[in-house]
Amino acid sequence: MSLEPRPFLAPFAPGGVAGIDEPTCRRLLAICLSQGGDYADLFFEYRRNGGFSFDEGILKAASRGVSMGLGVRVQRGDATGFAFVQDLVWESMKRAAETAARIATAGGSAVPVELVSQALPHRYDLTETSLDRPSADKRDLLQRASAAAQAHDPLIVRAEVGFSESIREVLIATSDGKLCFDVQPMIRFAVRAVAERDGARQDGSSGGGGRMSLGYFDDHSPEWHGERAAQRAIVMLDAKEAPAGQMPVVLAPGDSGILLHEAVGHGLEADFNRKGTSRYAGQIGETVASPLCTVVDDATLVQGRGSINVDDEGNEPGKSVLIDKGVLVGYLHDRLSARHFKMESTGNGRRESYAWTAHPRMTNTILLAGDSDPDEIVASVSRGIYAKRFGGGQVDISNGDFVFSLTESYLIEDGKLTYPLKHVNLIGSGPEVLSKVSMLGHDVEVSDGIWACGKAGQTVPVGVGCPTVKIDEITVGGTQLG
Repeated sequence: MSLEPRPFLAPFAPGGVAGIDEPTCRRLLAICLSQGGDYADLFFEYRRNGGFSFDEGILKAASRGVSMGLGVRVQRGDATGFAFVQDLVWESMKRAAETAARIATAGGSAVPVELVSQALPHRYDLTETSLDRPSADKRDLLQRASAAAQAHDPLIVRAEVGFSESIREVLIATSDGKLCFDVQPMIRFAVRAVAERDGARQDGSSGGGGRMSLGYFDDHSPEWHGERAAQRAIVMLDAKEAPAGQMPVVLAPGDSGILLHEAVGHGLEADFNRKGTSRYAGQIGETVASPLCTVVDDATLVQGRGSINVDDEGNEPGKSVLIDKGVLVGYLHDRLSARHFKMESTGNGRRESYAWTAHPRMTNTILLAGDSDPDEIVASVSRGIYAKRFGGGQVDISNGDFVFSLTESYLIEDGKLTYPLKHVNLIGSGPEVLSKVSMLGHDVEVSDGIWACGKAGQTVPVGVGCPTVKIDEITVGGTQLG
């Protein structure tokens, strides 16, 4: 394996103490295919992680951890055998390969082709990682954010700050000849401020991060996050009960992309369409959204939370167009779904860790910009809701039906934002919502590195993004009629 120098610590890295080289991978892959499998892959992972939490001016918790293992997958047709081990010694790895082979296959044999090391792009900076910095530097960031939040206003009664960091080193070897090694950094910073007035409490939050080191704070200081969280909490003290019914909704740029991710994006993951359980199954080439809407999944954004140099099957990710001017043009594929649909993988085979198999997953899913002025979009609404920040939600993949709660929203009256609202839910269907998009701003933003996506019991980091969006009509769940 010829790879350029990087901060390798994994025992299976080039020159690592485990001695896992190309011949070792070929031997394991041969065992995987010895009982009739037509494809196999090895996924080695070494993960270091850490975290700090700060509450009420005190460091409440600090943690460091290491995990390591190998996942072995064998496929024959649509059948998959999978096994994993945590100790990277030959007998354990051999046993995992034999187990996966038995689960997936019966009879026959195949031979893995020669492994060729893959050159990967550089979408994240590895000159320094946050885990290499002293713990005191990170504790100081938390303390500064907490102090800034509490100093913002006397009504702030509590500030909670969290910081998490990880470095994931992976080695992927496949029976069709791919050999990839990648180092994947991640940080996440979050502040929650609580404001109280006359016995009523509201909270506000701010956070960010991505595949980067502490250089993130050069442009997003902890004080900025602390003050922003506190300001949002103070604003929400004046929130009024929300109206209910059908009305226009304007989505703010950035975080509102989570609505697209959940209500539309999951339905475009090809495993659901292969099984016929997605609302979008069999609709390639059909109009599924307003002609203003173009939706992409882009793994190439530099330092993006969902960005990857290589997917967890060794395939090259890119920028996949899913909906083009309202027309469904593609799905997100892993190897299995790509073979089913007789096309190339889009590089979206992702897994939480070595202990899981890969599935089609989103990376950074974005509704592209239009040409409207954001202020004109708001001005076009006589009465409606401005949705700025989203909380939790539920989505039915089979039909796209969703319910989302809003953590920050405002009433629009006569084309202007008037006052903040509380207890607001958006209820609707992803396909229906996209068909009712009538204006798109030129201000597309990608959310600042906070989102994680759950599917099939696994969680992976993702990015979301959108411009200002006008939806002509959507059901708003509130407490006041009209």
